[in-house]
Amino acid sequence: MIANAVFGATVILLAVGLFLLQICSFLVPYRHVLFGHYGSVLALFGAALFLNLVVAVYWAGRLFFLKDTGRKLAHLEKQLRTDDPLSDELSRRLKD
Repeated sequence: MIANAVFGATVILLAVGLFLLQICSFLVPYRHVLFGHYGSVLALFGAALFLNLVVAVYWAGRLFFLKDTGRKLAHLEKQLRTDDPLSDELSRRLKD
């Protein structure tokens, strides 16, 4: 789940970065000044933005893709406790 969040955050950050490179093309002559004076601040901001994006994508993934997981697991546990043929197969697999 974390790897998916990191991948999603990377894709979002790359898309936003490419968009900003297109929009801010007028800053190209000043790149040496910007990176020379503010490079560490820009790197820190980028790292904080990336971390926040990872957390947001992870939260969204848990919110949308893990809905009702507890209820589904409770249903599976009830099936395992009955003498259902499905539960026999699952019980054998869990014992192995």
